[in-house]
Amino acid sequence: MTAPVFTTHGCRLNAYETEAMKAMADDAGLTGAVIINTCAVTAEAVRKARQDIRRARRENPDARIIVTGCAAQTDPESFAAMAEVYQVIGNSEKMAPGTWEGLAGRDWIGQTEKIQVDDIMSVRETAGHLIDGFGTRSRAYVQVQNGCDHRCTFCIIPFGRGNSRSVPAGVVVDQIKRLVQRGYNEVVLTGVDLTSWGADLPATPRLGDLVRRILTLVPDLPRLRISSIDSIEADPALMEAIATEPRLMPHLHLSLQAGDNMILKRMKRRHLRDDAIAFCEEARALRPDMTFGADLIAGFPTETEAMFDNSLRLVEECHLTWLHVFPYSPRPGTPAAKMPQVGGVAIKDRAARLRAAGTAAVAAHLAAQVGRTHDILMEAPTLGRTRQFAEVSFNTPQPEGQIVTARIAGHDGARLAA
Repeated sequence: MTAPVFTTHGCRLNAYETEAMKAMADDAGLTGAVIINTCAVTAEAVRKARQDIRRARRENPDARIIVTGCAAQTDPESFAAMAEVYQVIGNSEKMAPGTWEGLAGRDWIGQTEKIQVDDIMSVRETAGHLIDGFGTRSRAYVQVQNGCDHRCTFCIIPFGRGNSRSVPAGVVVDQIKRLVQRGYNEVVLTGVDLTSWGADLPATPRLGDLVRRILTLVPDLPRLRISSIDSIEADPALMEAIATEPRLMPHLHLSLQAGDNMILKRMKRRHLRDDAIAFCEEARALRPDMTFGADLIAGFPTETEAMFDNSLRLVEECHLTWLHVFPYSPRPGTPAAKMPQVGGVAIKDRAARLRAAGTAAVAAHLAAQVGRTHDILMEAPTLGRTRQFAEVSFNTPQPEGQIVTARIAGHDGARLAA
């Protein structure tokens, strides 16, 4: 029998969990299976998951197809109804070694219980102990948090991930020490709602406390990077680390979603437009070389052209560079799905205009780097990234996984050249 094949959709946390599932499936001796780890963040993500399931059946006619991830957690019955699917397992179940031992030991013929999905809201622990991060030879990702206690009106993810829960700081530090010993030069902290880290731990530490603890206790770590954060929840210790810790990378990806106050309220976000602008101004004052990425939704229900223009102007007013633009799509079971919807043509047009603003912002950032010298982490022999996360191409191979210093000679609008 063949080794199991894994396909991952969606976020870095899903990719992290796929690595853990691979190890558990291998330990259990599972064979002859295709495991698809789904995403539910948009309707398009769910459509792609179904498409992948059908493709997997065509390409692996004798395999047992197992579906997991957020889409499987939030709508297990619809995936179980697909003829191609053998088993649907939830986000908690997929991180339990016993699940994979059961799958490996089961007599596949005559299997009747197709769904193994429990109440994700009852889960109180993370699975951060299962693997020491994952990544390329240059960069490792470490899960420090899972789930979300907030209920933004457009978002289905809390129902796929459960409530917020944190990996204890000691476990995180020990993982990162081992990663550094294995030669990683950069570690990225990941989670669903990263700035909520610590709220469920004794003494309720904050993300800034974790960052400072890592940098203090792992002095040989060259680079620490933070993935997406909610800027309104950035704590004083995190801001101090931004100002004083050169090993903390000057790149933050912000969960902004919109730039209009009424839309932000209807989204049930916890910040207003001026809060986002003030945070970016403060962070840049503390760290002048700081760059920002941001998630922005185009065409949220009730969004008028004037409201959208406020989001579009936020790109310039916050000096955003790396944009993740999401055309709004209603997720069944969320309050926003019941609000008056914006037409599909308008949504597509607004998403295109946001992306165009993002393309222009990237080009402007890259142009400003020409002639400057950067420390670049090599992801491949001729491709690396700056501390601000800009891609850099090289004409001659460099040592993969190492940090090299190079002068920027030019750019092509999407990538620097060194």
